[in-house]
Amino acid sequence: MEEEFPLFYGESGKPVQATLSSLKMLDVGKWPMFSLCSEEELQLIRQACVFGSAGNEVLYTTVNDEIFVLGTNCCGCLGLGDVQSTIEPRRLDSLSGKKIACLSYGSGPHIVLATAEGEVFTWGHNAYSQLGNGTTNHGLVPCHISTNLSNKQVIEVACGSYHSLVLTSDGEVFAWGYNNSGQVGSGSTANQPIPRRVTGCLQNKVVVNIACGQMCSMVVVDTGEVYVWGYNGNGQLGLGSGGNQPTPCRIAALQGIRVQRVACGYAHTLVLTDEGQVYAWGANSYGQLGTGNKSNQSYPTPVVVEKDSSCCGQPGPRPTPDFPCGARCARIVEIAACHSAHTSAAKTQGGNVYMWGQCRGQSVILPHLTHFSCTDDVFACFATPAVTWRLLSVEPDDHLTVAESLKREFDNPDTADLKFLVDGKYIYAHKVLLKIRCEHFRSSLEDNEDDIVEMSEFSYPVYRAFLEYLYTDSISLSPEEAVGLLDLATFYRENRLKKLCQQTIKQGICEENAIALLSAAVKYDAQDLEEFCFRFCINHLTVVTQTSGFAEMDHDLLKNFISKASRVGAFKN
Repeated sequence: MEEEFPLFYGESGKPVQATLSSLKMLDVGKWPMFSLCSEEELQLIRQACVFGSAGNEVLYTTVNDEIFVLGTNCCGCLGLGDVQSTIEPRRLDSLSGKKIACLSYGSGPHIVLATAEGEVFTWGHNAYSQLGNGTTNHGLVPCHISTNLSNKQVIEVACGSYHSLVLTSDGEVFAWGYNNSGQVGSGSTANQPIPRRVTGCLQNKVVVNIACGQMCSMVVVDTGEVYVWGYNGNGQLGLGSGGNQPTPCRIAALQGIRVQRVACGYAHTLVLTDEGQVYAWGANSYGQLGTGNKSNQSYPTPVVVEKDSSCCGQPGPRPTPDFPCGARCARIVEIAACHSAHTSAAKTQGGNVYMWGQCRGQSVILPHLTHFSCTDDVFACFATPAVTWRLLSVEPDDHLTVAESLKREFDNPDTADLKFLVDGKYIYAHKVLLKIRCEHFRSSLEDNEDDIVEMSEFSYPVYRAFLEYLYTDSISLSPEEAVGLLDLATFYRENRLKKLCQQTIKQGICEENAIALLSAAVKYDAQDLEEFCFRFCINHLTVVTQTSGFAEMDHDLLKNFISKASRVGAFKN
């Protein structure tokens, strides 16, 4: 059984940018607290967070970068300088004009906020020094936390019930607050009053993601390893033992698996791998691990989200002893959990949203397909109380940012001053934007007064995708077309585009195209992609070797593949 603690609600904040189109149509009306706002106020909201022990505290920002709050104001968590509740939105003047990059909150509740400039502000409950200001006095107004962080840019924040974590742009983690179970990672159980860098096993590691459970902490490093510390009474650290861990410890059971993100529930943990698989461990009395039973797990256990008829048709993860269904598994692109709730959610590449665990009093022990379009809706409609598991971005449709305006102008003949003729078709562009965005065009268009440029080196779909990328910072291509774009990105030395192409190829890899994609990775010296494709081929070796692509494989590539596969033991009985 899980240790009994007062049930509060909160989650680690993940940086959310206004460019995340999946959130633009989010209806904040799903959270009851927003019924207190007028229609005019709702239309101005750009970011929003609902928190508190009854989902009764709200913070939101407007299009003018003003911050408003309303709610019961428990322990001064609204930051207004008093503890008076307010049923009408009040402006948080001390932070107005600050752009919020990420936000998280604890059970007191306390708030930890990072601005777009990387500054950290905290306020609210502080009985355990979770505000990091060196005191145990509740913070009634936002306090700038600079001790040990003055030369750091914070890019992600996370809160446990009464402790705080921040991640800096150089991959370092700092922690403070309640430390009864070692959740601060200092090696002791003494509370930590100011930010302290978490070292030990993390000393020379670059951390890319952080999360907090109720009394534990988790990080993912750039190599895909997961390090954990803190309370482990329900196996939520995934170490196979029940003892607390006062310093970071690597989860050995995930050896060979590259994790991209981690999310923590009240006493359970979810991770998402680079192949779109989900593993879970920890408390399971409500089915929150999604394993089909209610038994706690102290080791990472696979969560099988099966494809349904409406799935995108992309191949799922490889068949393994853990995931025997293989291609029947949906590829997961997002996981969600709330640090003192027992609910889990996930979104597939095809856009399907699943939920499991405690859902409005019911125990759902397997991933259940919902009608929702985003994981946020799961927590609005099925978490008790209705809270947000992350900072939401909710821009209205009629507000166009500079980036969105530029997107609209791509391939627009009415405003363009340059045409590319590719495969007999025109693509319309703007010289000044191309020169700003691309070094190649900066030189090639410098003294070029022509308004038509003929292009024969690349196909129309590939070149159009390249130009569109310069307007949108994104690509939308099949894996096979992305190979052609990878060729272009290599030729033009567009390294960021090269990475996007590799990500697209990774997401669309399957047994039939794996050899072709491996060949492309070798050709264009995309080493990370080459390693990914090689591992995929090894994990699907039986099927891959029966494909036409393998039969037609280049002799030198085949020779190197067999040699490398032999070295990793692929041909052992």
